[in-house]
Amino acid sequence: MRHIVSLIIILALAGCGGGYHQAKRKVGRAPAPQTFSVPSGQAVIAPATRTPSGAPVPVAAAPVARPFATGPIQQACLASDRKARSRELCGCIQAVANGTLSASDQRLAVGFYGDPHRAQEIRQSDSSHHEAFWQHYKDYAERAESACR
Repeated sequence: MRHIVSLIIILALAGCGGGYHQAKRKVGRAPAPQTFSVPSGQAVIAPATRTPSGAPVPVAAAPVARPFATGPIQQACLASDRKARSRELCGCIQAVANGTLSASDQRLAVGFYGDPHRAQEIRQSDSSHHEAFWQHYKDYAERAESACR
């Protein structure tokens, strides 16, 4: 985590047209570096910094790791013919499924990769089981969209 914070500070200083030495020449001394702590598992967004003249300096944010898991949806996703599939994306989708869908719901959802029409049949079904599944599946799809894209 300290490496990420250090990288953000270095990028911020490098982006202000000369970094430490340029700032020291203009003002006589460099601004004190800002430090902060971030709870693990959360996005890192550096606090806004300013040049000696008061202009804001763009600061790079550290990439946020996507969740990842292996399982039946991940395997079906990787085996699909979708162009956007990747190990990272399929693993993220599986991780979201693990937190949203039961094992039986996951088994049912796996079938959609090989037979997309099956999803339409289940969505339009009058079965109370299929209705409950479809609500869980919609929640899963929304969460996967926001977490994995």
